Amino acid sequence: MLLSFRFANHRSFRDEQQLNLTPVYGDGSEASESTPQAVPVVGVFGANASGKSNSLGALAFMRDMVVGSDRAVEPGEGLSREPFRLDPNAAPQPSRYVIDLLLGGTRHTYGFAIDDERVLEEWLYHYPVGRRRRVFERDGDEFTWGEESGRRGELGQIAGITAPTALFLSTAARFGHSRPEPDPTNPQPLHDTYRWFYLASSRTDGISELSVLLDNGKADNDRTRHLMVDLLQAADVGIVDLVVRPEQSDTGTSRRRLPNGYTYVRRLPGRSTAPPPLRIQFAHQGPHGTALLDLPDQSTGTRQLLALGLHAAEVLRTGATMLVDEIDASLHPILTAKLIGLFRSQKANPLGSQLIFTSHDAALLGTLDAEEILRRDEIWFVEKDDEGTSSLYPLTDFRPRKEGENRQRRYLNGNYGAVPDLSNDLFEQALATRGGSDDATAE
Repeated sequence: MLLSFRFANHRSFRDEQQLNLTPVYGDGSEASESTPQAVPVVGVFGANASGKSNSLGALAFMRDMVVGSDRAVEPGEGLSREPFRLDPNAAPQPSRYVIDLLLGGTRHTYGFAIDDERVLEEWLYHYPVGRRRRVFERDGDEFTWGEESGRRGELGQIAGITAPTALFLSTAARFGHSRPEPDPTNPQPLHDTYRWFYLASSRTDGISELSVLLDNGKADNDRTRHLMVDLLQAADVGIVDLVVRPEQSDTGTSRRRLPNGYTYVRRLPGRSTAPPPLRIQFAHQGPHGTALLDLPDQSTGTRQLLALGLHAAEVLRTGATMLVDEIDASLHPILTAKLIGLFRSQKANPLGSQLIFTSHDAALLGTLDAEEILRRDEIWFVEKDDEGTSSLYPLTDFRPRKEGENRQRRYLNGNYGAVPDLSNDLFEQALATRGGSDDATAE
């Protein structure tokens, strides 16, 4: 479970920012004061080009570094990062990423600092019985181990083969003895922290997600098929069933339509025993019964709903964290609110999965069926100043009332900031200039 995320010198963010998921207001439930908890959902709102995607991208960048830094960079090529480039003094400075997690009931703090050449610092602490214990600290190529790290000889060997451009956490997971599931009776901070990053993921392209279903054959799984049908029927998009069958192929080749309208042809050497690719068709209700339509014939919203819904189901099943940039893209606000509601429901989300998303849709700041779509401490904003620097701040800074405050209207009126500063005069002037140029050309 994610408690907080801090980062600095990443794209439009020059100074250190913090996304804090610790609840500000109680929900009325009885919880142990000694055990920190986190909100299940965070929505980040802001104007176009304000830095919303960059705030989510910073966490995604940290995740990608942890999961793949040990094999993603060739020796001597340095690191590919994106510091704040509008200030020539800031660009050479290190980029820093720090995360606080609740794993097996124990808080963990992991972070690292990098520049264009290498990993400068890296550290992992955990807090059993509420006291900080060092797992390891790294300063360049020098490592310091905690008293409870265990297997120091093995960890030292792994540290010795950790490349300057690789994180030790990545290398330890690759060459250590990782385990598929956490064991509360035998905590392993290194592997448990890595596992959180491994399970956390982002999805922004519904078409690509459904293409994976076609490629890896998961669509013939009854559970997946029924889930897809339930999602589509609940959304009232006119789809009543889903048909999955092998794609017909010519002799020596297999053909498959892709979501972009092209056809993929694969040559089959000899007599292959591999199963043919699958074809997903959607049964639409028409005036004379049902008609089968292919995936490319479905609307962008339908594909987005399926992709987000299926991925959310997997995240809820594993207790992971889901990152979605522009969650409202091609979706009706009610469908978006229902998806958010899954993570806020204790019944649908018993493992404490989390959803972090960005959006332009101010309707998500309001209510649905007299219930708040987002709580006061689940709403964050991003704003960019005149120097091109983004800042991240919560709605709670404005001390919003629990009831009687129309947050949607106040946001659109600019009371919370994070809205575009539009000039009607400049718009009209630009259009008038464009129109004059066209008239002059026509003469």
